[in-house]
Amino acid sequence: MNWDRIAGIWRQLKGIARNQWGRLTADYPSVAGGERERLRGKIQATHGITRQANERRLAEWVARQHEIDPIHK
Repeated sequence: MNWDRIAGIWRQLKGIARNQWGRLTADYPSVAGGERERLRGKIQATHGITRQANERRLAEWVARQHEIDPIHK
């Protein structure tokens, strides 16, 4: 197991904790941020890629979603 995968698992745990804390305190932007953090961690842990590559992939995916769904523009 390389360190990129370990960092991804840690990021997932942080995202889950942030999400739950946001729900507890009714801080909904924090809930959304926790979900995004969890997604980043899942991608990083699954593919074993660096943080920079992970951020680039996630940004590309979000851009494609905005192109597909006109509501998000």
